[in-house]
Amino acid sequence: MVKPTRVTNSIRTQREAAGLTQAELAKQVGVTRQTLIAIEQGRYSPSLELAFQISRVFRMGLDDLFHYPEA
Repeated sequence: MVKPTRVTNSIRTQREAAGLTQAELAKQVGVTRQTLIAIEQGRYSPSLELAFQISRVFRMGLDDLFHYPEA
């Protein structure tokens, strides 16, 4: 069983606000729809490069899109 990541994100909220489907966003950043689903659900942490690519689609900083608990 895969351990969920502690990194959370607001990708789904931002994606829906932008009117993008999972497939459209996945294509823009060069991953599969399944990978994007796993990231949105917190089952997978993106690489730093992918995190930057996703944040740039929404014109947001990494800290605005991805969240890591303090403790």
